[in-house]
Amino acid sequence: MATPQGSSTQNNVADALNSVSFSPFHLKAMFASAMGFFTSAYDLFIIGTALVLIKSEWHLGAAEVGLIGSISLIATFVGAYVFGTLADRLGRKAIYGLEALLMTVGALLSAFAPDVTVLLIARVILGLGIGGGYPLSAVLMSEYANVKSRGRMVSLVFSAQAIGLVTGPVVALTLLAAGVNHDLAWRLMLGLGALPAAAVIYIRRTLPESPRWLARVKGDAVAAGKQLASFSLGTATATVQDKIVKQPLSRYWLTLLGTAGGWFMFDYAYYGNTISTPMIMSHIAPHADVVTSTALSLMVFAIAAVPGYFLAAFTIDRVGHKTLQMLGFFLMGLMFLLIGAFPVLTQSVGVFLVLYGVSYFFAEYGPNTTTFVLAAELFPVNLRTTGHGLSAGTAKVGAFLGALIFPILLHDYGLHGTLMITFFFALAGLLLTAFCLKEPAGKSLEEASGEDIVVPMRKNTSAGMTPS
Repeated sequence: MATPQGSSTQNNVADALNSVSFSPFHLKAMFASAMGFFTSAYDLFIIGTALVLIKSEWHLGAAEVGLIGSISLIATFVGAYVFGTLADRLGRKAIYGLEALLMTVGALLSAFAPDVTVLLIARVILGLGIGGGYPLSAVLMSEYANVKSRGRMVSLVFSAQAIGLVTGPVVALTLLAAGVNHDLAWRLMLGLGALPAAAVIYIRRTLPESPRWLARVKGDAVAAGKQLASFSLGTATATVQDKIVKQPLSRYWLTLLGTAGGWFMFDYAYYGNTISTPMIMSHIAPHADVVTSTALSLMVFAIAAVPGYFLAAFTIDRVGHKTLQMLGFFLMGLMFLLIGAFPVLTQSVGVFLVLYGVSYFFAEYGPNTTTFVLAAELFPVNLRTTGHGLSAGTAKVGAFLGALIFPILLHDYGLHGTLMITFFFALAGLLLTAFCLKEPAGKSLEEASGEDIVVPMRKNTSAGMTPS
């Protein structure tokens, strides 16, 4: 357990971090981490609007539209797994920033794509970078944070998605309302996603290595102590050495089923809905043009989704991380059930927007935030980015299926049948959360993950420290 600063009891690195005060360093780390999620959310929305224009300009069929909209998500799976695995082996700092470089290159190449093939390649590159950002940003932030505010700090990183979700339609509306040529408009929409990613490449490369990883995986207590003292401005110090953690992944299969499975179920619903929002709006308001449907989407995101992100960040540590995820799954699923089971509700655009908006609120005030947080808490330090990468990567397979299948389901089964199917995904996510995951709120990472159970002691000690 964390030891209060100023106590005569000796601390190891983990103990010191568990009670370290919030500092300007944390703000810098949060900004650097958050910009990747701004980019991913911006692209998540903007590709839906861009595809409406690309489809018309390039005369694409439904299959090509579905592939362009979803291929970055399957690349995200690969990126999350590869970067997550490497970060546990090589260190978080060793590769942090490379994923932002990939996002920058992918967004720029998308803007200059001359045909479908190049656009698909660009979106694969973008997806690899977005995927790498999930485990690295989440885990670094959770390992820098103290016990009391860990949920809030990691959630605030993820809440940059809210700004990206709103910025996307604002950019789209501005370009379309200004009468910009459609071929240029979609290229600007996609290319602008490079800016926030490019802005933080240097900052990410200069962040310190995680002291937890240095102390508890690499076994370099001296380097861990220096990094700890540096970013805490000397307010946190370690005087005893941490145990080396070598937990096997086989101990965490049930946890992985809960984090990866629940996230998969959520992302099927969320990404399918979000990328297909312009199409959903056309079902509700079939005579609306692109500008009108984009404005309706913006209204849903700004009024319903954005408050959900920030309310989640500021209440997650009080409500409970697992509890909030279950609440969100339940109420989000309930909205899908109401829309799917009672077609009369969609006869009024206003009623539909309220229900659809409530589903978005509880997506953000629930599993969209908590899946990101829980996967960064429930795995041991030697597997933390691997576990998060596997979870986020598996989730993006669900997102890929949602983005690919949603347009087909909308065509074949209509809006009501499609959202009834989505309800069952939300129900499955609720059950996986309830039966596979533990509540980590108020616990240290070491306690939440159980990483110190049957961990071998270090035989040799570093200068100035004794075994804990």
